[in-house]
Amino acid sequence: METSSKEQQAVNQIEEIFGKHEAYRRAHARGAAYKGLFEGSGEASELTDAAHFQKTEVPVLVRFSHFSPDPTWADAMSPVKGMAVQFQLGPEDVTNIVSVTSPVFFTRSPERFVEMLKVSRSFQKGRPKLAELAELLTDFPEVRAMFSSMKKMTVPESFATGVYHSIHAFYFVKAGNKQAVKYVFEPDAGEDRRALKDMTDLPFGYYEGELAERTSRSPVSFRLYAAIGEADDPTDDPTRDWPKDRERVFLGRLIIDAPDAEAEQALYDPTVMTKGVICSEDPILRFRREAYRTSHERRTAEQQKSGPST
Repeated sequence: METSSKEQQAVNQIEEIFGKHEAYRRAHARGAAYKGLFEGSGEASELTDAAHFQKTEVPVLVRFSHFSPDPTWADAMSPVKGMAVQFQLGPEDVTNIVSVTSPVFFTRSPERFVEMLKVSRSFQKGRPKLAELAELLTDFPEVRAMFSSMKKMTVPESFATGVYHSIHAFYFVKAGNKQAVKYVFEPDAGEDRRALKDMTDLPFGYYEGELAERTSRSPVSFRLYAAIGEADDPTDDPTRDWPKDRERVFLGRLIIDAPDAEAEQALYDPTVMTKGVICSEDPILRFRREAYRTSHERRTAEQQKSGPST
């Protein structure tokens, strides 16, 4: 029997731990999907030939999400929120930016990620057993920083008021030159946050409802920046953030205006690049390509069998 890839093993582990929720994504299962426009600033034209970063307008699909693989989890049980953007450059040409409200990931290698999933079986319904939590912290010391930061974590008041980070580094390329960058989306509405302990009274679906009401009044918008990496900034380790004082280039404005069914079904593979941008050496980034495709194939097959559930 052919052995499944580590990406397939990871998706299998997620299904085993959190349940198999047919027709949903295996991670970030519940969310809100929209369409909009990206207005490129042209300020990065000396660093990249990427079409969407020139002075132009590009249609986009956008999906906000909760991080949980279980769509029945309460909003409060998913403190990290996500925003995935697909830039539609042409009939057969798209590129994606996948971002979350945390600047770092919790492990640096795919092998560790799969091992951590195996240890985390008791995270069912978000309530880990203390013994397994202790085992996780002992075997994976890089996770300690994540749990330490969670004690001080704040959560966006709205999908529209979070600061979203790409976590992974990418390279802008032009005329043989290569520049490491990380993406940051900053909300035009301002960064409005609440303490994690203040989320417990939020009703199920609060974030989706709040965003629908907000966009019914006026579009939601974000400014997209590229943080410019320096020689010592890691490009292969998503557990390490870059210094906050790095130079930034304004790439353009993301404007989100209306719900869209196509945006819910889209595959937001963060490794799908266009001319002028390439993936970094980050093994977690490259791991995500096959993991996303495995999830997408299972989800679409289930939807074709029974119809989409979201």
